[in-house]
This record gives sequence, C-alpha cells and structure tokens, in this order.
Amino acid sequence: MIFRIFEKEELKKLFEVFVAHNRVVGAVEAGRDRDDQPVYAFSDVSDYNEIKLDYSITKLPAKRFFLPFKEELATFRIENDNWTKDISYNIDRPLILFGLHPCDINALNKLDKVLLHSVYPMPYYAAKRKNMFIVGMNCVPQPSCFCRSMGTDTALHGFDMFITDLGGRYFVEILTNTAFNFLRHIRTMEPMEEDHILYMKVVEKRKKEFTAQVDTTDLTKILDMEFQSDVWKYWGDRCLACGTCASVCPTCYCYGVEETVDINLKGAKKTKILHSCNLIDFAEVAGGHNFRPERHSRLKYRYYHKHRGFVEAFEESLCVGCGRCGESCLAGITVPEVIESIRADGKE
Repeated sequence: MIFRIFEKEELKKLFEVFVAHNRVVGAVEAGRDRDDQPVYAFSDVSDYNEIKLDYSITKLPAKRFFLPFKEELATFRIENDNWTKDISYNIDRPLILFGLHPCDINALNKLDKVLLHSVYPMPYYAAKRKNMFIVGMNCVPQPSCFCRSMGTDTALHGFDMFITDLGGRYFVEILTNTAFNFLRHIRTMEPMEEDHILYMKVVEKRKKEFTAQVDTTDLTKILDMEFQSDVWKYWGDRCLACGTCASVCPTCYCYGVEETVDINLKGAKKTKILHSCNLIDFAEVAGGHNFRPERHSRLKYRYYHKHRGFVEAFEESLCVGCGRCGESCLAGITVPEVIESIRADGKE
C-alpha cells in the first residue's frame, strides 16, 4: 500500500479527471425529511459542487448501480423465420463510486464472494464490478450504525483509493495502479511523520464515536439453539412483511427471473428482479405450496441467512451494520434489538 498527502483543493481537480471519461456516482442531497434534515442519495454527478463529501448515510445503498432492482437479461426476436437472441451486460463505460463509506465497501466485498467468486458467478454483476473504480472516504458514525461490532467500520481492501480528512489536508491510501496513475494528475506529497501521527489520532477519535453495538460472540451457536424460540413470533407479529429492509440493504441479493412473451409471439424477454425473503410469495413454489407462509418464519430465516448461513459458508456475517434496515423499517425493528432479544431468551 502507498500513502500520499494532498491539499484539499486538489480533490476537485481529481474529480474533474474522473468525470472527463467516466461515469461518476456520488452522494448528493436529494431532499429534506420532516425534521428538515438532509436526505442523501447516490446519484450520477458531473459537477463537483453537487457532491456531499460529509454525508451521514444514504437512505439507499449504491447497489442499484451494480445490482439493480430490475434488469433485462436477454431479449428474443423472430423475424422472417429467423430466431435471434440479444444479451447486454448493461454497462457502457467505467463506473467510479466517489466517496463510498467503509460499510458499503465491505458490502461489495461480501457480494463479490457470492456473485463474482462463487462456482457460478453472475456475468451481469461481474461486468459492472470489473469496470468499477472505488474512492473510499471515512464516515461520521451515526446513532443507528453498528458497523464497528460487525468489523466493517474500516476497509482493508475492495477500494482503489481511500481518502481520510485530516482537517487541512487529505491522507490517501493507494491500492491499485489505476489509482496511482489518476493521482499523477494532481499534486501529492509523501506524508511526514506528523501526518501519520495525525492520521492515527483521527482514526482513534472516530472509533470512540460509535455508540450502537451488537454482541456477536458465539452468535451462530446461539441462533442454532434458539431456532424454536418464541422471540421470533414476537418480532414476526410486528413485521409488516413489506420487504423494505431488503430494498435498503447493501448486501441482499436474492432475485427472481421473469420470462414474458409478446402477444404476437414475435418477441420475448427475460428479466431479473430483486426479491425479499420477507415477502409472502418468496418461498412459494409451483403448485402453490408455500414453505414459509408465516411472517415470523420469513423474518427468522432472513436473520439466519445474514448471521448463520453466510457465516458457515464464508466465515463472516453478511450484515455490515449500516443500520439502514432499522432506520427504514415501518415497524421499528432493528438488528441490535432482535439479536439482543435472542441472546436474552437463551439466558432464561
């Protein structure tokens, strides 16, 4: 890893280099909530002044740019008795994610394990991921985020460059040749000893700002033991089965595929649509049988996938602790509360 220091005004010059030949996505202020607080969202940006580098957290993750809710996989046509099939991976130029927080970078790393490095990788995801450049930036810990408990408050890989605000200057970590070549377009310096000291102080200060916590000690074992716990029924009764949690989650990737045929039988298309394990038809199969007709069962299996099944497969949780699901849940269900109740039930 290579480290550099540059003055703050240089970041605008770097952005202009990015946007010259690439699609750049960053956090912008999309509106205001009922308390007149800014609501942030990832969006295409071409003007440096539109980007909010100090954004708290976006309501939706950047997932829609590489794992969209709805994506056309293939189209089929019959013309003059000739059958043709067209496939597009739905990417036309490199994508730069500018200012991604550590939890969202780690979310991408987790998705890579399933959609990129598995036995059957998803080519549509892979095409976008291989043409992606990530500029990471540290966040200001929010009351709802528990990423430190999940070990995702820092990113060790999965980015090209990571920028830390030292007050008057930026400290940048460089992981790839592409990042190094981009930085050659602006004025950078070798960090001095005092820069490293200041960097460590900034990191330590940020660690102390995390307030929400989740005890993950032996969590997989506790989940196994409490599989039949009545606590799941309690949370299931509160759950509205709306699927909002999956929509705002940066690591939910379950999907279904729909095939539709034109009424004139001359064309057809295959479409991938993201799904949610909390929706009532998620486990419904041909013939109408539903393996999980009850809300508490679907909610339970969502937690088991995140904190049990994925751990067994990849030795880490699928949850990054961003807190988006709890903030967006219409029933006020949060991950820390659910896990705490499961642990407490096991002590009774």
